[in-house]
Amino acid sequence: MTQTTRAGRGERRDSTSLPTRDALLAVAERLFLAEGYDKVSVRAICAAAEANPAAVHYHFGTKDDLTIALLESRLGPLWADPLASLDPAGTPIAHVVDVVVAPFVDLQSDPTGHLHLQLLARFVFAHPTASWTSRWFDLDPFADMLAEAVPGLTASEARRRWALAFQLILLRFGGTETSSPAAVTALAGFVTAGLTAPAT
Repeated sequence: MTQTTRAGRGERRDSTSLPTRDALLAVAERLFLAEGYDKVSVRAICAAAEANPAAVHYHFGTKDDLTIALLESRLGPLWADPLASLDPAGTPIAHVVDVVVAPFVDLQSDPTGHLHLQLLARFVFAHPTASWTSRWFDLDPFADMLAEAVPGLTASEARRRWALAFQLILLRFGGTETSSPAAVTALAGFVTAGLTAPAT
């Protein structure tokens, strides 16, 4: 795990010593995790970061864009290297699912990480068409691997299957309860079976 990820999950940041963009991310993270996404305003983020009231608009665009940048920054590194190391044309889908699920298991065992998962799930379900910029927050690379593995599966159907799979994964890990090892194994098996069903 990178230093950036450790700081994002557990270390308290002094926002006044950071560049404005980083300070806004640090403050938004703290407020979102403490108060909930819906209760935090752009004005409150700028005030807590001691930044110009228009700073979020200048650096990110909108509150949603700031949240996307935050989630990609804090959670993206957990998936980037393991997923990038997979062979797109030769990795069994069951292994892809295991690689996807493993960071969720790690995050749910950490209090701050679990809050990040709750924020991720809440945001994804409320913003199904969010414009993610990180490769592994997009369905395309997953759909490409699935289309290679399942004969006759179209790209659009592969995307649809992965969208359903991620919805189920987020429902399981984005709640308040911690999943047992048996529940995680059952989830991975169920997701794999759904993804790899014969094309119709």
